[in-house]
Amino acid sequence: MVRALVCPGQGAQSIGMGKSLAVEYPKSKAIFEEVDDALGEKLSSLIWEGDIEELTLTQNAQPALMAMSLAALRGLESKGFEVDSCAYLAGHSLGEYSALAMSKAISVSDAARLLRARGLAMQEAVPVGLGAMAAILGLDFATVQSLASEVQATGICQAANDNDPSQVVISGEKTAVELAIVLAKNSGARRAVMLPVSAPFHCELMAPAAEQMKIELETIKVEQPIVPIVSNVSAQAISDPSEIKKLLVSQVTGSVRWRESIMWMAKNNVNEIWEVGSGKALNGMIRRIDKNINLKNISSPEEIETLEF
Repeated sequence: MVRALVCPGQGAQSIGMGKSLAVEYPKSKAIFEEVDDALGEKLSSLIWEGDIEELTLTQNAQPALMAMSLAALRGLESKGFEVDSCAYLAGHSLGEYSALAMSKAISVSDAARLLRARGLAMQEAVPVGLGAMAAILGLDFATVQSLASEVQATGICQAANDNDPSQVVISGEKTAVELAIVLAKNSGARRAVMLPVSAPFHCELMAPAAEQMKIELETIKVEQPIVPIVSNVSAQAISDPSEIKKLLVSQVTGSVRWRESIMWMAKNNVNEIWEVGSGKALNGMIRRIDKNINLKNISSPEEIETLEF
């Protein structure tokens, strides 16, 4: 069995996530404490007992989801699991930072601070209401890219997330995204719907956030990961610290090449993937990309206790 771990991105957050892990495993609890200390606030209280709207704010959701993924990993490690038994690690958008922390390329504290900065920079890059994102279901990536190009005269619009063979997310200026939705429906899309997001992630409108992340990343040390990371930007494995930093900056404005990343891992003999963290969205995508990959979810003590590895 050739295994990879993957970490979810925004949208997977929920109130109460990770609480059972913190109760069951001291090392999981320590992750939430470390993130609280790094941010100088009780993010754990917001995660476990707070308001979902506040948790969904991107500057909160990003470090919270990373904490959840790392807490789930610490639960696994408490049962004897070792990360370096995996061939690759990957994460969807912010989940790439979770994967880097899992691989010891960056510390959990640095990941928390970087994600808080990333969330704030992304939110501040575009005035609220100017940008938008939409999910296009039933059209492939090349078709959606072509539709996005067609509306460029109206405003910036890019294919932002290549999630699976039938789900592509577009991002850009609201007027252009709205027009792209109309074109997508006319081109046979099964569905084309606006997403409830606060900013247009993974498009060139995020250029100010990319510049900010370049500054932030210069303040931390990135080590060589103990397990290669499959990058969102390149859709192949990377281990060089300077390349990791460079691609994390590019990731802010670039497409999340998730479909290609999974295909690359499958081509490189991965036949089992564990989604480590909140939700099951990535496993749904992976199932649509390659039905031959065995899938597991790791988000609770119950799931950890029944695992065999």
